Amino acid sequence: MASIWNPWRGCHRHSDGCKYCYIHKGDAKRGVDTGRVEKADKFGWPVRRNKKGEYSVKPGQTVFLCFTSDFLVEDADDWRGECWDMMRERSDLHFLFLTKRIERFMDCVPPDWGGGWDNVTVGCTVENQQRADERLSLFATLPIKHKNIICQPLIEQIDISSYLKGIELVVVGGESDRNARPLDYAWVLDIRRQCIEAGVLFEFRQCGTHFIKDGKEYTLQVKDLGAQARKANINT
Repeated sequence: MASIWNPWRGCHRHSDGCKYCYIHKGDAKRGVDTGRVEKADKFGWPVRRNKKGEYSVKPGQTVFLCFTSDFLVEDADDWRGECWDMMRERSDLHFLFLTKRIERFMDCVPPDWGGGWDNVTVGCTVENQQRADERLSLFATLPIKHKNIICQPLIEQIDISSYLKGIELVVVGGESDRNARPLDYAWVLDIRRQCIEAGVLFEFRQCGTHFIKDGKEYTLQVKDLGAQARKANINT
């Protein structure tokens, strides 16, 4: 069972993979300024209790954290400590967040982080070889007990084989937009091969709007991107 916890909303584009970010596109449709990072009404959600004094969020769940922003975004520095406090209190939940700002990680962890917390998974997001080399070389050195690599949106072929030690899962996905950069299925299969050779789990999460297979380019509907990836049946 899984839940979503977005303690704040808003973000800033940080690298090439942010060009067609779903957060910015969704906010634009609603007339919302994405650049304004604000606390959400659900900020204290994990520790809220019902009338019986029990936690409203039942134990044993995976909580996808901060998927309307980046958990390490600079604007949230004053609030993040409270989130760590709640995550510490709810050690019976497993929290997972993704970040393009892995260089900020050690400046953002709580004093008792030590070698990492058992109930936190961190996903480092990369989109091309430059970002993979920059971020994953640092990611490999960080004290985190559960590490994922998120290659989404993948905008070119990349080699991450030298960064897979200690990684639990690699996720690959394409870009979603009518102007999206294409995803070549050969790139997906190559990362899958790297994961199999390293004994790391692999997940193909979504095709790209523009998807190349065997040299032919297809244009897919956004609603079909995840389903088409699942039909490939290549997750390990």
